[in-house]
Amino acid sequence: MSIESPIRLHWLDPRKPDQPFPPVETAMQEPNGLLAIGGDLCVERIVRAYSRGIFPWYNPDEPILWWSPDPRTVFDLTEPCSLSKRLQRTVAKADYAVTLDTAFDEVVEACARPRDGQRGTWLGREMRAAYRTLGSEGIGHSVEVWRDGTLIGGLYGLAIGKVFFGESMYSAQRDASKIALVWLRKQLRDWGYLLMDCQVGSPHLYTLGAVDWPRERFIEALNVGIGKPPHSGPWVFELDAPSAAQHLPA
Repeated sequence: MSIESPIRLHWLDPRKPDQPFPPVETAMQEPNGLLAIGGDLCVERIVRAYSRGIFPWYNPDEPILWWSPDPRTVFDLTEPCSLSKRLQRTVAKADYAVTLDTAFDEVVEACARPRDGQRGTWLGREMRAAYRTLGSEGIGHSVEVWRDGTLIGGLYGLAIGKVFFGESMYSAQRDASKIALVWLRKQLRDWGYLLMDCQVGSPHLYTLGAVDWPRERFIEALNVGIGKPPHSGPWVFELDAPSAAQHLPA
């Protein structure tokens, strides 16, 4: 991402974790959604940000940037999941195992590895440490996909109320991240979750059923979702998700 100068942005003081964010309606149109700069990545500030439709996204050599783009890409969990026939066959084949919250740190580290053709990653050391802390607090959650004892894909994000905020996913083998997403959507829907936030759209997400909502509609749905009680207890699949022992790590 590149930020032209000069720019007048709301400044967040890292010494004031309870400092309020500006209204999301004041976010810039170009670059789309840039709202504030500075602050830190403490749990209190991050949870407050996500609860208001704001998220951090910046390169490791930049100050912390906070965003709330318009439109917003989401999975509406009140609607049934629609999959291509090929992906349906891949999921049904069940030549893998899928788990929740068994390898959170490993998934975060895998998501941080540069993709083919990339020189670096936006998921720097400071961001990874922040999300690991959120994982230890029970706010961050991961989905893992295993084959023959090896972690082959997954995703992670945050859960607040009945909203899941997807952060990043990765695949070491074909369709592994799609498998993780399909099973997470099924489980969240079964638990009564209303929304999965994907932040910014991509062809990959759209093929899986993601849609763009105007930011105003997203914020309205977000306010409803975060006001509902979260799933209680540890995150484990309560659906009949593939868990064949030969595919799990020893």
